[in-house]
Amino acid sequence: MTDAYSDRGNKDRSIANPRDGASMSSSLKGEATPSTETAFLAGIDMTGGYGRGADILHACTVSVDPGEIAVIVGPNGAGKSTAMKAVFGMLDLREGRVVLDGQDISRLSPQDRVAAGMGFVPQVRNIFTSLTVEENLEMGAFLRRDDIRPTMEQVYDLFPILRDKRRQPAGELSGGQRQQVAVGRALMTRPKVLMLDEPTAGVSPIVMDELFDRIIEVSRTGIPILMVEQNARQALEIADRGYVLVQGRNAFTGTGRELLADPEVRKSFLGG
Repeated sequence: MTDAYSDRGNKDRSIANPRDGASMSSSLKGEATPSTETAFLAGIDMTGGYGRGADILHACTVSVDPGEIAVIVGPNGAGKSTAMKAVFGMLDLREGRVVLDGQDISRLSPQDRVAAGMGFVPQVRNIFTSLTVEENLEMGAFLRRDDIRPTMEQVYDLFPILRDKRRQPAGELSGGQRQQVAVGRALMTRPKVLMLDEPTAGVSPIVMDELFDRIIEVSRTGIPILMVEQNARQALEIADRGYVLVQGRNAFTGTGRELLADPEVRKSFLGG
């Protein structure tokens, strides 16, 4: 991570990825497949699209290790959100597979993947606007049969503004606060891995930085995070691992620092 972000991210390597970043594959180009040997969650060689339409993903591989923040970036139409939806089971794969904690979950429905430990926050329509903040969080725990109050307190500790607004309809919140509700609701499932589809879309730079800080805090608890993000430079600043997709294929893979330093990545995707 760069000096500007040196006080952010995963410093406690006992709960983060303990490996030296230099051991990761750096800037794998074209059809090179990133390693998934240690991955907690991996979509491997995914090929597919929506319905009977043309393939959007072409042998695409993304993964995240325990304690990591892994970020998927790329130009518009690169298949970033499609890759996320494929991992979550929202489209059928024609080729490839999805593995969670050593188990092939390719045939599980999205609901069954939630039960298996996947928390997913979609980009849009990710809260119930007519329900209060607290009711939204309660909805996140619909599969649980235990006491959810300790988890709710943890969410309120992570997002203090939500405690203040817990009786307020979520539809009355700002865009950044709504995103906090959406992430909090996913955390109410007590996920083994958290997936975020463009969590900072449509928010101000100040709110974006705050959301990234909260994402780092979630990662520090040991939850792996796989994230699609449109603000590529800022996302790679906090990323342990980054994937650049182009036309549904892996174009570059490496640590966030490696990708930020790669001249071709900077020129093509980060504005120089």
